[in-house]
Amino acid sequence: MSDTEHTSDERTALAGEDHAGWRLDRFLAAALPDFSRARLQQLLEASAVTSGARTIKDANHRVKPGDSFTVTVPPTAPAIPQGQDIPLTVIYEDKELIVIDKPAGLVVHPAAGNPDGTLVNALIGHCGAGMLSIGGEARPGIVHRLDKDTSGLLVAAKTERAMASLAKQFANHTIERAYNAVVWGAPREASGLIESQIGRSPFDRKRMAVLRSGGKTARTRYQVLEKFGPLERPFASLIECRLETGRTHQIRVHLTHLGHPLIGDPAYGRARTAPRGKSDAETAAFTAAADFSRQALHAFVLGFQHPSLHKTMRFESPWPADFAHLVDALRNLNKP
Repeated sequence: MSDTEHTSDERTALAGEDHAGWRLDRFLAAALPDFSRARLQQLLEASAVTSGARTIKDANHRVKPGDSFTVTVPPTAPAIPQGQDIPLTVIYEDKELIVIDKPAGLVVHPAAGNPDGTLVNALIGHCGAGMLSIGGEARPGIVHRLDKDTSGLLVAAKTERAMASLAKQFANHTIERAYNAVVWGAPREASGLIESQIGRSPFDRKRMAVLRSGGKTARTRYQVLEKFGPLERPFASLIECRLETGRTHQIRVHLTHLGHPLIGDPAYGRARTAPRGKSDAETAAFTAAADFSRQALHAFVLGFQHPSLHKTMRFESPWPADFAHLVDALRNLNKP
């Protein structure tokens, strides 16, 4: 495990045995969860990360047990988000709302460690300062979130009417949300409902966990779409998840609880040992999975009732390149 501590302008992360061989940006993202990987990569490029007397700028630097890294954090930006010229992939937009295909690494709204460079800053820059009046200045227009390293579809409100309508739909669980996930191994049952109470872990307040008591009810339906590797013991699998509730880290926590954490998940996954004496395809598949630099989770379907058009809007997002490359490498395990 890692130990972290911080002062007003520095954060320190100590690598443990289980971090051996990790990319530096992935390790720092796990050790300092308040920071996005994109933000940490910016700090690396800005020579803000040191190990002893050495400055490290390479995000792909491999971590060794016992390595200590110091991240020097610049002063925070003003509390009111500012518009920034950040490219957005806009899937749909009208006067009421905007649907974005969010890339992995983009934080949704400003918070500690990510004072700017967020989706909120991009939305203000794209839609205008009028966004600040929608739903409050801290998270203007934001009705729901995706984790910083989850890619895919997200809707934001541009009017108070849209904000109220979408918030009600999310509260009533009438929003259609489907995700693709790549996990280690494969669930025993091809499909099912995972239902539990989710809340803050009593052992690590930065993580969520399935609780025996307390927390909030969480329901995730899943279906195994593909299995990769031997049928009797699959190496990994592609899963579709549909949310019936929207708790923090819900899919990540539920699939970990099922015994099949997401590939690349820095918080809920675990290190895997490379296979020995395996075929080239197996070695390549393991390498692709072990080096995947984020949780393998993509929000590919989003559907809702338009606040003023009174019709169902439904959008689909193709896999981003890194996700597609991972699946392609795993599919090679099934070739004769």
